[in-house]
Amino acid sequence: MTAIAPEIDNMLLSITEETHVRAPIAATFAALLEEMGPSNEGQPGTPMPMTLEPRPGGRWFRDLGDGNGHLWGHVQAIKRPTLLEITGPLMMSFAVSSNLQYRLKEANGGTSITLTHTALGLFPEGYREQLSQGWPLLFDRIRRRVEKA
Repeated sequence: MTAIAPEIDNMLLSITEETHVRAPIAATFAALLEEMGPSNEGQPGTPMPMTLEPRPGGRWFRDLGDGNGHLWGHVQAIKRPTLLEITGPLMMSFAVSSNLQYRLKEANGGTSITLTHTALGLFPEGYREQLSQGWPLLFDRIRRRVEKA
């Protein structure tokens, strides 16, 4: 049997999203950690609490209890309050490696957040397109959390 190698373009993912939050950078960074961790949601209004250990080598995972769960990645770099970088498979249960970077900077009386998600892997048909839909929802939750405070 001959295996057909996928074209390299079908194995790559590159997403960049940016948003502005009307809140100080330290509060925005704290909200990012909270929304990626215990206040995380799978779909809007559907709790999907995660554990994020905000230190180099710290895990980002979903604990389902009784020793069950999903490892999404490890903190590769953290520089409070300007950078959180995670490497790992994230929410994907197939052969893939991701790098996720959140860069924060003070801008226009608030904070600018830039997300860059790059990945290399064997993506099932149509999966890459779905991946870009969740990041704006996270930005909305961060914005609501810090702007109402």
